[in-house]
Amino acid sequence: MTREEEAKIIRAVVDGNTNAFEDLVLEYQKQVYHIALKMTGNEEDAFDLSQEAFLKAFRSLSTFRGEAGFGSWLYRMTANLCIDFLRKKKRQGGQIISLDAEEEDRRPTELPDLRYEPQNALEKKEVQEKVRAGLERLPHEQKLILVLRDVEGFSYQEISDALKIELGTVKSRIYRARAHLARLLTENGNFLKPASSEEMERR
Repeated sequence: MTREEEAKIIRAVVDGNTNAFEDLVLEYQKQVYHIALKMTGNEEDAFDLSQEAFLKAFRSLSTFRGEAGFGSWLYRMTANLCIDFLRKKKRQGGQIISLDAEEEDRRPTELPDLRYEPQNALEKKEVQEKVRAGLERLPHEQKLILVLRDVEGFSYQEISDALKIELGTVKSRIYRARAHLARLLTENGNFLKPASSEEMERR
């Protein structure tokens, strides 16, 4: 859907044709749900938050100024709802369920494709589980930006638009979040620490 088509639908909804909002829901419901699922790790919570995000978007549509695309505006709204939800759950002492392994296996991954070697496939799954566990330990904001970039495949510019932050800030936050995740994984003995340049030279 183009920006022009989105703008036409939004104008129609604001002018009273509420049924037109369904077109926006159909266009973005899958992406919104995936973001909520990766943030909460729970299908029911993700579904509820997705519905809440669309309801909030519908009620706030008259305030949409079109500075970024509707999708970016909606993703930011979804992300904020998820962060608020996770903070509330943490205060209440609720346990955050880990990311669904079966769902993760269906998503693209930057790990090497080792499907044809059973032993390697098992090792790959173990690595994914350790990464997921590390991801759950990150602060919510760091987890969000890694979900958008490394799980959902958002571009830097899309993340910038969605979170309303500068492009350089996006890159620095992703770098810090990945570094934090790497520290968590190496501290737990899940992965070896990368060799320093001096060690590489000695080798």
